[in-house]
Amino acid sequence: MYRITDETVIDGDLATVWSVVTDVDNWRAWDPHEEDARIDGEFAAGATGWSKPHGAPGATWTITDVVEGRSWASQCALPGGRLVGENTFEALGDGRIRCVKSVHVYGPLVPLFRLYFGRRIRRDMSRTFAALEREAARRAATAA
Repeated sequence: MYRITDETVIDGDLATVWSVVTDVDNWRAWDPHEEDARIDGEFAAGATGWSKPHGAPGATWTITDVVEGRSWASQCALPGGRLVGENTFEALGDGRIRCVKSVHVYGPLVPLFRLYFGRRIRRDMSRTFAALEREAARRAATAA
């Protein structure tokens, strides 16, 4: 198993941040990691989606768990294994939110995945957190 985890604290309203991260069809508009993304149906456990990171192949994934306003997880198949993503958001008070993202890779492709995608995913996590903060602020200002 190979695991990549990053966390940061951003400024924002948890409800607004949650609305941004669950708006899959618009990930590509704000997330520098995503070239394209879509979801089939509501953002709920059992829903399937597809996303294509910049510089990597697209993949179909399934949402495996959702705790409304707090966390969500997904899984996609890899040859002989799987990739599991976990995303957690915790209100800290004073308009601050702790964001944690973890990617777990299982199976025989772990060494290749680590070599070709590990560094890029780790770098993109911090870029995505910064972009999430900006997009949540933009949406909050638009709603005001």
